[in-house]
Amino acid sequence: MSFAIPYRPRPITLLGLVLFCALHLHAAIATQPHPGRILILPRSAAEHSALTRHHAGHGRRVLREFPRLGRLQLVQCAKGESIESALACCQTNPLVAWAEPDFPVSAAAILPNDPHFQNGTQWWLNNYGQNNGLPDADLDAPEAWELHRSATNIVVAILDTGVRSTHEDLAANLWRHPIDGSSGFNALAEGSDPWDDNGHGTHLAGIVGAVGNNGRGIAGTAWHPRLMICKFLDSTGNGFNSDAIACVEFARANGAHVLNLSWGGAEFSLGLSNALLAAAADGLVVAAAAGNNLANTDLSPYYPASLTLPNLVAVGASTRTDQRWNFSSFGATTVHLFAPGEAIFSTARTSDTAYETRHGTSMAAATVTGALALLREQSPLSSPPQLIRRLLDAVETKPAFAQRCVSGGRLNLRRALDHPSLSLLEVNGTPQLVINGVPHHRYTLTTSTNLISWTPLQTNLTAPDGRWILNTPFESHHPTRFYQALPGP
Repeated sequence: MSFAIPYRPRPITLLGLVLFCALHLHAAIATQPHPGRILILPRSAAEHSALTRHHAGHGRRVLREFPRLGRLQLVQCAKGESIESALACCQTNPLVAWAEPDFPVSAAAILPNDPHFQNGTQWWLNNYGQNNGLPDADLDAPEAWELHRSATNIVVAILDTGVRSTHEDLAANLWRHPIDGSSGFNALAEGSDPWDDNGHGTHLAGIVGAVGNNGRGIAGTAWHPRLMICKFLDSTGNGFNSDAIACVEFARANGAHVLNLSWGGAEFSLGLSNALLAAAADGLVVAAAAGNNLANTDLSPYYPASLTLPNLVAVGASTRTDQRWNFSSFGATTVHLFAPGEAIFSTARTSDTAYETRHGTSMAAATVTGALALLREQSPLSSPPQLIRRLLDAVETKPAFAQRCVSGGRLNLRRALDHPSLSLLEVNGTPQLVINGVPHHRYTLTTSTNLISWTPLQTNLTAPDGRWILNTPFESHHPTRFYQALPGP
């Protein structure tokens, strides 16, 4: 969201901004404090004993003191006493410097209980340096899941080798045909049983949408999408464009929203291109693997990833240290972004409880597919190009990806899902800018005079109600500028 408002930047100290936010935002906080406890600071440490006796005389009890914080006290209210009454009593006491409720806080992230997320195997979701990884070379998934994690309304069609439909981490998330209850389509057998006899498709399905927080196996990028399985690759992982087209048409006819294409070849197919363009008209967005050929696809195209379609995003593979995976193809104009694709642990076809590690741009494309499912559910009215633009605007730019893809960066799920807005607040007749986002998230305010070149102004955390009020007034006699807020680093 952009505003054209005259503005002259002024220096703002951190202390001044924090105080301003506290004054203007405190009343909007919607959290409920502890019903029977308050925090009290004695006016002087020497008077804490007298204050403690005062509490006892009113039926209150000091539960804890913090000697190095001026004898700060945690006080239990009297039986039947509300915290409002206790606060009012204490705030008028000359022995008290200040008194406040004991407000709750919560972790600024969602951590699922899936064992292989918990033990760090799924490094691409939450990388804290395990197994020689680079901390934060990940999707910021826990922070993203705080914003959106389900995608239960989104049908994701995985066009591949099929899936093991009885797998413990996939069965509950499979799309079901309203007529025969099948999980998809088998173009090779002209039937409705897309059973996986290779393993590639089952692995992709787990990356896209393994059931999250079920205490088993792994967590998918999206926790509860509806996985439509379209099989056209055989047991050796090979197939033909005609069968791929049949799967695209099945997905279109049965309400798919996102397509995963983790395969390809060197030959351009007008038929496949037309099928995917027709899917664009139906609002389907496509994630395609850039290829594992260590090739520059600007010079050596790999299809369908190299198709110049408005609804298609081509994905290269990155590592746990934010490098390009050794075999990943790249292209400054034909690969859109990178996503984790090395050492990806996911569901396997060998049994209902099996998991395995694979590498490649196939895995990277599946990660982006899961991200697109979450974006599509969060913004159901957005067009495929708009969803892709959100992905690309949200990447983390890294040296390894510069001149190797359009965006120059690696997928960041939190940034893609975290969309701040701007509004104006009038304070004493002076307009001031408000960044509205997620509580305790970091945002960057940028400015432009031409809507082309943007300059960062400030980066800051939002308050508990999700707002950051810029403590700088606007002045009408300066040139018009545009403003936008973006997810911060």
